[in-house]
Amino acid sequence: MVAAALAGLSLLSLLTCGYLAWGSRQGGAGGPPGDLLAEEPTAGGPRSQPHIIFILADDQGFRDVGYHGSEIRTPTLDKLAAEGVKLENYYVQPMCTPSRSQLITGKYQIHTGLQHSIIRPTQPNCLPLDNVTLPQKLKEVGYSTHMVGKWHLGFYRRECMPTQRGFDSFFGSLLGSGDYYTHFKCDSPGICGYDLYENDNAAWDHDNGIYSTQMYTQKVQQILASHNPRKPIFLYIAYQAVHSPLQAPGRYFEHYRSINNINRRRYAAMLACLDEAINNVTLALRKYGYYENSIIIYSSDNGGQPMAGGSNWPLRGSKGTYWEGGIRAVGFVHSPLLKNKGSVCKELVHITDWFPTLITLAEGQIDEDIQLDGYDVWETISEGRRSPRVDILHNIDPIYTKAKNGSWAAGYGIWNTAIQSAIRVNHWKLLTGNPGYSDWVPPQAFSNAGPNRWHNERVSWSAGKTVWLFNITADPYERVDLSARHPEVVKQLLRRLSQFNKTAVPVRYPPKDPRSNPKLNGGVWGPWFKEDEKKKKSEKSKGANKQKKSKNKKKANRKKGQSFHCRSRLEGSKERIDTDTKGKEILPWFAQKGDRTFSFLLRCMHCKREVIQLQDKYRGLKNNHVNKEASLMLISFCLLHRRVDEIGIVVTKEFLPCIGKEVILIERVDEIGIVVKKEFLLALARK
Repeated sequence: MVAAALAGLSLLSLLTCGYLAWGSRQGGAGGPPGDLLAEEPTAGGPRSQPHIIFILADDQGFRDVGYHGSEIRTPTLDKLAAEGVKLENYYVQPMCTPSRSQLITGKYQIHTGLQHSIIRPTQPNCLPLDNVTLPQKLKEVGYSTHMVGKWHLGFYRRECMPTQRGFDSFFGSLLGSGDYYTHFKCDSPGICGYDLYENDNAAWDHDNGIYSTQMYTQKVQQILASHNPRKPIFLYIAYQAVHSPLQAPGRYFEHYRSINNINRRRYAAMLACLDEAINNVTLALRKYGYYENSIIIYSSDNGGQPMAGGSNWPLRGSKGTYWEGGIRAVGFVHSPLLKNKGSVCKELVHITDWFPTLITLAEGQIDEDIQLDGYDVWETISEGRRSPRVDILHNIDPIYTKAKNGSWAAGYGIWNTAIQSAIRVNHWKLLTGNPGYSDWVPPQAFSNAGPNRWHNERVSWSAGKTVWLFNITADPYERVDLSARHPEVVKQLLRRLSQFNKTAVPVRYPPKDPRSNPKLNGGVWGPWFKEDEKKKKSEKSKGANKQKKSKNKKKANRKKGQSFHCRSRLEGSKERIDTDTKGKEILPWFAQKGDRTFSFLLRCMHCKREVIQLQDKYRGLKNNHVNKEASLMLISFCLLHRRVDEIGIVVTKEFLPCIGKEVILIERVDEIGIVVKKEFLLALARK
């Protein structure tokens, strides 16, 4: 039955790249888009390795480009796309971090651990360091690699910074958003800092109050002017626009004063400025001799946000959702190297495909042990051939808010439909769980009627629905749910989801770290996890040697139902804690009445040196009895790790044998250790 359903639609898969004619345009004063390719190159001829310019816009809606019918003028984008190849079946991820991580690694989120939400400014998290990045691979074959703009792939330690992940230079922001002029960002009340970097340092000297879109463009022009066009360059330009906050220089409002909706008007001005910036980048490519051997790729990172002025009409949903409006993106390729210029490609393309495609174009090699999710789609784009891609795992997010009525039964025993997931196989798209905001927001929603007229195509589903099936080729607007009509197709896609899920790595989404506060870092958002690697290795080596020497002793120390205890010279300490007024000011949790946890700590070899430091700092610990709150603090301090919000304590792997196998594990935290519940630690203290 499923085969018949798929076969019945097989002819639709023949929709490939069609051609469009494009007439020349005359421009007016002030360097119009009609003149953007008017200059001749000044140096060099074509090389076998092309210059690669990847331009990533932020939160640009599917409709928000002139050639998709927008009222916002984008003459530069329109002309570049018309003379290149428009990607009209092109997919990204619904939010910033996921799209950027998949672009730079060629891997789905489930294979990097970034399948939930985005990387928050205060999280000790970043793109896993064991993932090879696109700029690293391009550097291997002689490319100069430069990034300008928004990073948003984590920065809690220096190894996570762009210059440590393959870029020769970096100028831009580390966070997901911020003020376009001052470059300050507040993550929450009182947690605010500066976010403009040049390489690994705050770019205070470059902060002249310039609007970020224009400032980034000036930096790109400087890079192109100083580089030798005979040598290949990879330039990743990740503009902040048109992400909120909605800010733009006044002159860009000139053509949009008739838009009554203030958010839409500001958004239009921001997009107009972005379009002009891309014109200036293209002019610089011509001026400095790069253009004839260049490949320009333009993409949005996710769908638009209607509440912030973006429009995805006629697609359904918005940024942050797995409906088409959240993941189907504006995208095109412009290059003199294209064979089929002026065409429209309707073959399936995903943002992970750029990794293998660009490495192949650069004459690089992809290591056999790198298991990519992307495909080389250059022949699909340039020559109009069939895409090697037949499916896309949009995502599986196991910790997103579960759908109340989801169940294994609803998933035919194959899949728990409470879990948020989405997958595309050929023409079919399946969604489970809670896919997110599902309305269509038509253009008239941005009228002067205000927000009360928005969402006038709101959908109300029957109670308990957690599975949707659409034929995206025939129904790109997701208006006809076919899940009840084609249960066999649903089962097939659920099995595919299950197969993907077996390859998933654990989710990386640690709690916020109070050490991330910019106030502790000179008022700047930046790396805060400072670790002495030599010291760490030395201690690890010493610990390994001691563990080896005491291997036989451990068995003797084991008791039924208990773990062994590491011994310490401090074990017999009889001193008491100072509980006078001064002592309470230093350590307000300390009290006279307590428990025996400190005695437990003293039996742990790994804590010995830190406990000695505590003694020196607080004039002697005069008792091995402390109260429960102090016990938690001491455990945290001994392990040189932080408190973890209200969840628990991060405990190193080496410490676990000292706690016992009855530890209640919550989640792994990077390579740092294990999060242990407070309740368990308190129970431990009572023993």
